[in-house]
Amino acid sequence: MARTASPRPSEASARDRRTATVKSAPATLAFVESPVQLLNLLEWAHTTTMDLTVVVLSPLDPMSRGQLRRMAELARGEGIRVRWEEARGGVAAPFRTIGGLTPLLRGAGRIVIGDPFSRYVQLLLALSGSRDLTVVDDGTATMEFIAQLTAGEPLVRWHRRGRRGPRDLLFAPMASAARRRLTPARRRAVEVFSSMPVADAPPGLTVTANDFAWTRSRFGPPRLTRTSDLVGTSLVETGVVDQDLYIAAVTGLARTHRVTRYFAHRRESTEKLHRLHAETGLEIVRPDLPLELIARRGPIGRTIVSFPSTVVHTLPLALAGTEVRVAVCDIDPAWLTDTASPRAQGFLAGVTGTARDVQRLAPGV
Repeated sequence: MARTASPRPSEASARDRRTATVKSAPATLAFVESPVQLLNLLEWAHTTTMDLTVVVLSPLDPMSRGQLRRMAELARGEGIRVRWEEARGGVAAPFRTIGGLTPLLRGAGRIVIGDPFSRYVQLLLALSGSRDLTVVDDGTATMEFIAQLTAGEPLVRWHRRGRRGPRDLLFAPMASAARRRLTPARRRAVEVFSSMPVADAPPGLTVTANDFAWTRSRFGPPRLTRTSDLVGTSLVETGVVDQDLYIAAVTGLARTHRVTRYFAHRRESTEKLHRLHAETGLEIVRPDLPLELIARRGPIGRTIVSFPSTVVHTLPLALAGTEVRVAVCDIDPAWLTDTASPRAQGFLAGVTGTARDVQRLAPGV
């Protein structure tokens, strides 16, 4: 099973500490928690001349951390200040992180966030004095965010199911305050920078299209292989899709479309990937950068097969002008687990149905 090298724990001592010291509040202060958010922040920064400092609220899983380190290097290469925070490194870490960021939060002219559903981000928004907010794309979650904002609903991730637990009730006031901050008002400007389709948006919300101009200007065009690649998903890990049926679907797609490589999602479990490799013979690749950059750099298959996910919207944009074809396989309702959210099938169908410039594949094709 092929994979890129991930940083050793011993490397964390130097690189996981703050890598930029900001003595005064920047014009724009951004918070990201995933490599995709940082990629889309770079795309947004490509469209503006604002003074920008990025705060990475580092997650715990090694694959996300590794990709974020690589993305942070690219951001610094673009002249952007990057401040790395071990925001989840122990009980005291959130207090230390929030205490250190409070002066910057209160002085920044604009706040940029990548995940409005994040409790960490919601708390930081409550401490911010900025009236101008930008939400950069966090993939398909952005579609759900806009839909909930338009309907005036609580901010809840689409795959969550069941009644709220004690932690949800504890954070409910903060979530409500964040939703108010993210709702445009007479003296509050809110922008969403996204490559996702936006059918309806609340009045006053500015939606700016992300066409991946920065990615296309920096990388590629890629060399194309004669075979196909398949993009993995974490729907099994989030409890939406049954693992056995997922592996059977991957096996069928690999056989039909001459797939040789499987690009794993950063949240896919090692156990599942080992099983995929053993049963399909596919080369398992754990990318060290978001797939949009991996595909643009190449080499990449002439056909990229995916299940409903962010990439069915972003890859056609990042690969514009190439001969790469993106195909998306619908999720069969029979693949869903008994514990999947009732909203899962409709949401996933919407992800596929709104994708542009892709080929639609029926389940099992």
